[in-house]
Amino acid sequence: MAHKTGQGSTRNGRDSQPKYRGMKVGDGQAVPAGAIIVRQCGTRFKPAGNVGVGRDYTIYALKPGKVQLRGRYISVVATG
Repeated sequence: MAHKTGQGSTRNGRDSQPKYRGMKVGDGQAVPAGAIIVRQCGTRFKPAGNVGVGRDYTIYALKPGKVQLRGRYISVVATG
């Protein structure tokens, strides 16, 4: 009885790349236009004022300002 396997290919080694989802900016933090605020699966957080939603549900700032969280709604309040 063999104690070692032959020189066949391994059956492991398949894994997806990390997606780095989650909140990237906290409540009250200043962001420039185009900054990513949340990366998410589906609409866990919903867009409000001055934010856009990407094809993969990424929420990003349309204008510079401060991030405002109200429950599940995210907005950017313009400063200046």
